[in-house]
Amino acid sequence: MWVYEKKLQYPVKITSCNPRLAKYLIEQYGGADGELAAALRYLNQRYTIPDKVIGLLTDIGTEEFAHLEMIATMIYKLTKDATPEQLKAAGIEDHYVNHDSALFYHNAAGVPFTASYIAAKGDPIADLYEDIAAEEKARATYQWIINMSDDPDLNDSLRFLREREIIHSQRFREAVEILKEERDRKIFF
Repeated sequence: MWVYEKKLQYPVKITSCNPRLAKYLIEQYGGADGELAAALRYLNQRYTIPDKVIGLLTDIGTEEFAHLEMIATMIYKLTKDATPEQLKAAGIEDHYVNHDSALFYHNAAGVPFTASYIAAKGDPIADLYEDIAAEEKARATYQWIINMSDDPDLNDSLRFLREREIIHSQRFREAVEILKEERDRKIFF
């Protein structure tokens, strides 16, 4: 089903060690509105959605895994040369004590990932509205991380991810309109 290319969807350039930025990015790795939650949400919802939008959920869910890979690369590069003192100063000493430099699915505050982040109501329109909200929350989070960052190369990659969230939101909005038209014609529901 998937074809994996051994390259990132968009280049990730990191110019210096910066554990504080890594801490912020952990939100998009294992947080409620992060890339893992989005990928799992969309790939799960596709089983209870009308055929006309299954492909959309598959495409976007798969792309979210590519975004997860980008975020993981950013976090790794931002922390790979960090000293324990730098990690402590950044507020991620708890992560270091538990996982060293290994990635672990939790949010920026250290709260572990949970399946409760994955919304699935079974009503196609309700699920798509949840997906729109998730994309908009991810877009906002990317903007806030950009606001906290002074690394132009990292910000370039973050802007790419932010723009993809906008595109995904737009595509989900289009899907809602398609399903509303079908509902109104009583094709399903």
